[in-house]
Amino acid sequence: MAQGRPIISIRDLEKIYKSKNSHVKALEHINLDVYEGEVFGIIGLSGAGKSTLVRCMNFLERPTAGTVFFDGKDLSQLTKKELLIARQSMGMIFQQFNLLMQRNSIDNICFPLEIVGMERNQAKKRAYELLEVVGLSDKANAYPAQLSGGQKQRVAIARALATNPKVLLCDEATSALDPATTHSILGLLKQINKDMGLTIVVITHEMSVIEEICQRIAIIDDSRIVEMGNVIDIFTNPKTEIAKSFASPGGDRPDRVIGNRLVQIIFDGNSSYEPVLAKTILECKAPVNIMFADTKNIDGRAFGQMIIQLPEDENLSNRVLAYLRTQDIIVKEVEASV
Repeated sequence: MAQGRPIISIRDLEKIYKSKNSHVKALEHINLDVYEGEVFGIIGLSGAGKSTLVRCMNFLERPTAGTVFFDGKDLSQLTKKELLIARQSMGMIFQQFNLLMQRNSIDNICFPLEIVGMERNQAKKRAYELLEVVGLSDKANAYPAQLSGGQKQRVAIARALATNPKVLLCDEATSALDPATTHSILGLLKQINKDMGLTIVVITHEMSVIEEICQRIAIIDDSRIVEMGNVIDIFTNPKTEIAKSFASPGGDRPDRVIGNRLVQIIFDGNSSYEPVLAKTILECKAPVNIMFADTKNIDGRAFGQMIIQLPEDENLSNRVLAYLRTQDIIVKEVEASV
């Protein structure tokens, strides 16, 4: 994806929480750019500082040091009124939806428009349009208690879009949802990004969310960004231990694998995500055992590795190995341990 201009730029940001007897450094030496039109992910474990970082992006948390530029403006230099106007261009959705329980879907979406002084009929017209966008036209009069978790988050997304923001900040927006609903919400966000050109920042602790929706990511650990780059690059070549744990949550290849003749298959993204092993077994008419596997599908391309045990018969083994080497993958024999 070609990079445009930065819509958010952060330079040397620090955030320290002070109390009477102590202080906690939540963020340290943060530098990053989020470009117009991209889906940018920030991933880290609980307590790493990712939610603090996203709240510093719109100055819900004021940084202790450093600079946050939004759309070319230094947020620290804005007046209170100017900051409120800037925040209208930064929609935000949360893990717990934060809907007003006494308001139905339409009135929840109208709420930010009331704050900016939009006339009621115009606000309702906009709210109905947004319910159409998020696929909930039939839930206009439903209250939050009558909605599922996924439907609540769709209303929350519609509300966040009400003021025509340039950026949508998503703070663990799918953490409270089941996998199927998460997939549905991420699909909606991808469609909004595509149709509206809206920049989206995703905060999460789940690599599966990053893989499904993001183009670039920053990995935050112990209050610092430790790796940043394209999702595919970091997934295929993680440099830090925390990045490796996200890229390969099942763990590294086991130290000891049992067998006689073993082959490591490496999927580096050049191959399409097809059932290579199944095709090999059918083509060679030879069984193989999977000893270890950690593969993923990112944008229809395969990444990861697999270790298989070849048949005991040497001729069959050679046939399987020869066939695998005709595929668009990296194949190499590895030593077996008993």
